[in-house]
Amino acid sequence: MTDVEHMKWWGWGVEGVGFHHEDKPAFAPFVLQAVGLDLATAQKAEQPDFDALTLAASAARPAFVAALAGIVGEDHVATDPLERVVHSYGKSLRDLVRIRSNAIARAVDVVVYPADEAEVQKVVDAAVAEDAVIIPFGGGSNIAGSLEPRADETRTVLSLDLGRLDEVLSIDAESGLARIQAGALGPHLEAQLNAQGWTIGHFPDSFTHSTIGGWAATRSSGMQSDKYGDIAQIVRGLRVVRPSRDGADGVLVIPAIPSASTGPSVRDMIVGSEGRLGVITEVTAQVHRVAEERTIQAYFFPNWSAGLAAMQAISESDATPIITRVSDARETGFSLATSKQRHGFDAFLAEKALPGIMRSKGWNLDDICLSFIGFEGGAAHVKRQKKLVGAIVKQHGGMGVGTGPGVLYDQKKFDTPYLRDFLLDRGAAGDVSETAAPWSKLAQVYDATIAAANGAYAELGIKGWIMCHLSHSYHSGACLYFTFAFVFGDEPLREYDLVKSAIQQAFVDNGATISHHHGVGVEHSPWLEQDISREGVAVLRGLFASADPGENFNPGKILPGVEVRVEG
Repeated sequence: MTDVEHMKWWGWGVEGVGFHHEDKPAFAPFVLQAVGLDLATAQKAEQPDFDALTLAASAARPAFVAALAGIVGEDHVATDPLERVVHSYGKSLRDLVRIRSNAIARAVDVVVYPADEAEVQKVVDAAVAEDAVIIPFGGGSNIAGSLEPRADETRTVLSLDLGRLDEVLSIDAESGLARIQAGALGPHLEAQLNAQGWTIGHFPDSFTHSTIGGWAATRSSGMQSDKYGDIAQIVRGLRVVRPSRDGADGVLVIPAIPSASTGPSVRDMIVGSEGRLGVITEVTAQVHRVAEERTIQAYFFPNWSAGLAAMQAISESDATPIITRVSDARETGFSLATSKQRHGFDAFLAEKALPGIMRSKGWNLDDICLSFIGFEGGAAHVKRQKKLVGAIVKQHGGMGVGTGPGVLYDQKKFDTPYLRDFLLDRGAAGDVSETAAPWSKLAQVYDATIAAANGAYAELGIKGWIMCHLSHSYHSGACLYFTFAFVFGDEPLREYDLVKSAIQQAFVDNGATISHHHGVGVEHSPWLEQDISREGVAVLRGLFASADPGENFNPGKILPGVEVRVEG
């Protein structure tokens, strides 16, 4: 990876990513209104100088580094500063702020790139013998802080990068099961499947910079999970490397069985374990034939309540869409303000005719909510699904506006995270928090979260913004995905923590979870006990202590507070 690629990885020097030049004039006044930031006059931060960063020397013993090189080859072991920092700090707002402010508390000491599972086993055994810390590395997004070593870690920290394990090994066409190496990045994985007529159907926001091993380790969810399921439903089998013992390798194997009654699910213990139980080297995933037809339809609702009610009704109906998404009025305004500039008849429809129809219905244009609903399958199936959904939308006062906006959704579906980098370059925070709750509590969670964020902004004495969309529907509830932004003051991380904590606390205080698909890491662990109870935390603590008594596998993640290392 080149220096320029690494800088882009961190969001450095990516001017305008996610925006077209014609979008910026519309975006600037919207942001000015929302957070008090005028993009026309804001001073863009200079690209940080990596050489100016303060980084402690690697703590890895030369003999240990040499032993690792003997396993994977000298070209696949790195201790240089750039590799170490990239493998410790990812793409979260907290990471970017710390990098830009030269506040690196602890970086990994050595990065290793094994070629196959056998090499992973040898690296794990060597690291355990060295009493080193092993942190598996996939795409490096690090949204919840799952990659960073503990700040007070005195042992050698090894980042085990699985990027060379990136192939689809085989497809059982009769069963729809694909054996996939854990280091396969989303685009490369999907391209390999598509070449044989298959899709995994899993498309998280981080798709271009995340791996199937990372998806499994963090229990992620994709944009089309309404049809394909979250990663916990997609993962059918696993191979996980743990320390060798009694003369045998330490590979934990979960066969790809449709369903089994074999005690507590070890598969589900691994999914979401964030490297604490071993290194995932292979996933057997449920895959599907590429659909004959795929279309994203756009709808408008008169208000947020109507949109939520429609999504619930769809989840309870015979309709089986692949995407059910509705934005609140704030996010709808944002989406419309950042859409491509229209011309001619398209401009007339969007700017004159459509608003006129809405007004004729008695809608307040400040309350309208934009929805995207996706359909996939054979032509007859898609036609029937659209009819079913169309009737439900109509019952809840909504109206369809065709596929045009849906095409834009598909084009920009992976662009939203780059807004964070664009704003950060200009002294503003832009980040997300997501949760899930039963339908009966969803409106309460939404209202409480909006109020909590606005209360935090008031406490800081600043102008801030928060918006939301419902992104995944289930029979019993849905995911709410909040995006918030504000201009930094003199203490960026303290201010960010105040806002983020207010949002997270609002989740658990109102019957929602601390994370629907971003994992726990260190970012969300302070609220874990409130989420799964004290006894739930005790069970996890016992599991990790038993499975990893030496705390060699990514210690300090998921569980709150300081953990006591078990000796012997």
